[in-house]
Amino acid sequence: MAVKVVMTGFEPFGGDAVNESWEAVRRLAAEPGALPPDVELVTALLPVTFVGAPSALAALVAAHRPDVVVATGLAAGTDAVRLERVAVNVADARIPDNDGTQPVDVPVVPGAPTAYLSGLPLKAALVELRAAGLPAVVSNTAGTYVCNAVFYALAHALAQAPGVVGGFVHVPRADALPVADAARALGVVASVAVRAARGELPEVAVAAGAEH
Repeated sequence: MAVKVVMTGFEPFGGDAVNESWEAVRRLAAEPGALPPDVELVTALLPVTFVGAPSALAALVAAHRPDVVVATGLAAGTDAVRLERVAVNVADARIPDNDGTQPVDVPVVPGAPTAYLSGLPLKAALVELRAAGLPAVVSNTAGTYVCNAVFYALAHALAQAPGVVGGFVHVPRADALPVADAARALGVVASVAVRAARGELPEVAVAAGAEH
């Protein structure tokens, strides 16, 4: 049976001309054979706005009813693909978003839980990424900007949608990891998540914590 995957990236922000998350998503979608043949990939560009991005992703999920959702964003200053473990219910923006909005200590979803853990099979993805020669880590913070807001809103929505596998992945800038490699990494994550959605992939117990 076909599996539907929704994958999103972000538009540029903070004065950048490109956002590598969207470039990697576009590259993956253009690569024949990057995903199993029975996977239908739906891609979308999200705005870097606290209001627009979560609502756009919610509309995508409602319209396409996917089995897997992989939201992606840019993590400048890292040289590894970051498999995000925790989404927190706070927006605390160091810089304004692309609408000029700059929330400080505001909940992403008022009255909702403090945090959610990712629904992606992070450790299995980590093992397969490293086996493919791609730098990857499990990250314990997705920040408090729009990436985290999207991750949290997605996790909150999927808490009411049992069986849908979803989470968030950060990719580095292209000067730290070529877009082609970031796209290949997203393909690995999506393929692992598809197997998890089918019940074919148990979580892998490997250490990937941090001491700080």
